[in-house]
Amino acid sequence: MRAVTVHQGVLEVADLPLPEPGRGQVRLKVTRAGICGSDLHARLHADAAADIAAEVGYDDFMRRDQRVVLGHEFTGTVDAYGPGCHRRWEVGQPLVALPLIRSDGDVHMTGLSRHAPGGYAEYVLVAEDTAMPVPDGLDPDLAALTEPLAVARHAVNRGEVAKRDVAVVVGCGPIGLAVVLMLKAAGVRRVIASDYSARRRDLARACGADVVVDPATTSPWDALAAEKGVVTSVTKLYGDGLDALHALRRVPRLPWWSVVKGAQRLGVGPRSPVVFECVGVPGVIDDIVTHAPFLARVVVVGVCMEPDSFRPTMAVNKELDLRFSFCYDPAEFRETLHLVADGTVDPRPLVTDVVGLDGVAAAFDTLAAADQHAKILIDPQIQEGP
Repeated sequence: MRAVTVHQGVLEVADLPLPEPGRGQVRLKVTRAGICGSDLHARLHADAAADIAAEVGYDDFMRRDQRVVLGHEFTGTVDAYGPGCHRRWEVGQPLVALPLIRSDGDVHMTGLSRHAPGGYAEYVLVAEDTAMPVPDGLDPDLAALTEPLAVARHAVNRGEVAKRDVAVVVGCGPIGLAVVLMLKAAGVRRVIASDYSARRRDLARACGADVVVDPATTSPWDALAAEKGVVTSVTKLYGDGLDALHALRRVPRLPWWSVVKGAQRLGVGPRSPVVFECVGVPGVIDDIVTHAPFLARVVVVGVCMEPDSFRPTMAVNKELDLRFSFCYDPAEFRETLHLVADGTVDPRPLVTDVVGLDGVAAAFDTLAAADQHAKILIDPQIQEGP
């Protein structure tokens, strides 16, 4: 079969043996695969990522000197079953699957390990138990977005965002745009999106952002400060508290402490906006900690591959919650697939190009050097050679 491999940072199309499904595995004929920001990082920073993965207990993350087939976002049709399968679906049934598979008894990350070749290929192996049928009629372009959208759904869940909360999305690349989509799908009424790229700001609007700003000219924090109940000054925070206490203490025999606790349970008081960091470059977390309002929840979704720092004292003074988000659980993955299938989430604005296997290397260069694209998909059936 034809596949795109990466070795020492170089992407090239190669002819590889057709993968044979092992016990409990299904071979899919790939219809679409997505190029993820993690793939861009892995191409150039595989060793750094592998070192971190080893520290958390996974020793087989890809390294630069290994030849690996990337691709953990994909959809395909059932082509063959391995032994021990339940054969839940007919040959030709479209599926998506979690990008995790057992090989020689160990669990591996599909598309990010030499033990688990990914979806930048004509065929890919998946575990039958992690596969899910694509609902009838769903375009493979959209089915292939299940994985990155599930990352965004998990991030929104990590932020515990309520409909009345104000959300700020910093960075409108593919994951930032996916977060906007999932926030609106959750019914969040006010979503502020920020990006330097005019093209990505347009995509953020198409994904449902209510306020879109260019941080070169307008601060997203000014837009957030204009929202009712958002506190940006310690004197305002303490002053409002003292004023409320003064009013309560004027009522004789009123158990003011019970009133305060009851108001807190009802959500009365300063609003707690939720900020999603979707950039992943040094300095962004510190900028958010410096400028975010008091009591904000900050969810870090962007993957920064370099050491970074921020001022803990600033975060302490503002009582910020700093949370980090990674991946999703199987239920979130399935929920995401069906949100797309029933039209609750329309991720079509994310797809800005589709290329064949021969166009993958150029697509990587385009994504690394320009801001005109969001998600580039791969269709292995496209022939782009001479």
